[in-house]
Amino acid sequence: MVGVEHKTVLRVLLRVGDRCALLLNERMRRLPCKIVQVDEIWTYVGKHERFLQPGENAVELGDQYVFVAMDSESKLIPCFRVGKRNSANAWYFMQELETRLANRVQLTTDGFRPYGPAVEDAFGERIDYAMLVKMYENDSRAAYSAGELVDARPIPVSGNPKPYLISTSHIERQNLTIRMQLRRFTRLTNAFSKKLVNLKAALAIHFAHYNFCRIHQSLRATPAMAAGITESLWDLKMLL
Repeated sequence: MVGVEHKTVLRVLLRVGDRCALLLNERMRRLPCKIVQVDEIWTYVGKHERFLQPGENAVELGDQYVFVAMDSESKLIPCFRVGKRNSANAWYFMQELETRLANRVQLTTDGFRPYGPAVEDAFGERIDYAMLVKMYENDSRAAYSAGELVDARPIPVSGNPKPYLISTSHIERQNLTIRMQLRRFTRLTNAFSKKLVNLKAALAIHFAHYNFCRIHQSLRATPAMAAGITESLWDLKMLL
C-alpha cells in the first residue's frame, strides 16, 4: 500500500515497540494508584489453539491472553503481560504490578483462580483484594461470547475491600478500546499476529500511546497527566 516491503515495516514495528516497552518500564514506577482493576483479553498468534500440530511451538503459537491492569481513577495502564492464561503468567503479572505501585490499593480481578495465590505472593497483607465472579448462561449460538450474564458475585479475598468499589467495568471497557484501536485484535479477519514478538511490540506501542499521547474523553487529559506522571501531552517524537 505504501510501496515498502512488509518486512521493512515489521522491523520498524519491532524497533519502535522495544523503545516503547523501555519507556513504559522506566516511567511506570511508584504510581499513586488507589483502585486497580485487572482482566485478560483473548487473541491468538498464527492459528487457533485447536489447530496446533504436534511439534509446533505451543508457547508462542495458538491462544494468547493480554493481562492488563488499569487504575480506575486516572485510567492509567500500569503494566500488561502477554502469554497463556495460566498460573505462571498470573503470578508474574502480579509480581510486576506490585513493583509499579506506590501505595496500598483496592484490587478487583475476575474469578480466574490462579489470581488468588498470585496476589497473596506478590502483595501479602498490603492489599484490599476482591474477585468479581460472573456466571453466564450457555449459548451455543455465541461464537465469541460466554453467553448472557445471569449473576455477578463480589467475593472479598483479603484485606478490607469496599463493596461499592468491587468492579471490573473500567477494565472491560479498556478491552473494547484495545479491540477498536489494534487491528490485530479484529476477529474473523487475517489481521492476527503471525509472531508473538510482533504482538508484544504492537501492544507496547498501543499502551505507550494510550498512556502518554491519547486524550481520554472523560478526563480531558492523558492518563499519564491524570496520574501526575507528566504535566503535558506527549507526542510520538517524544516517545521515540
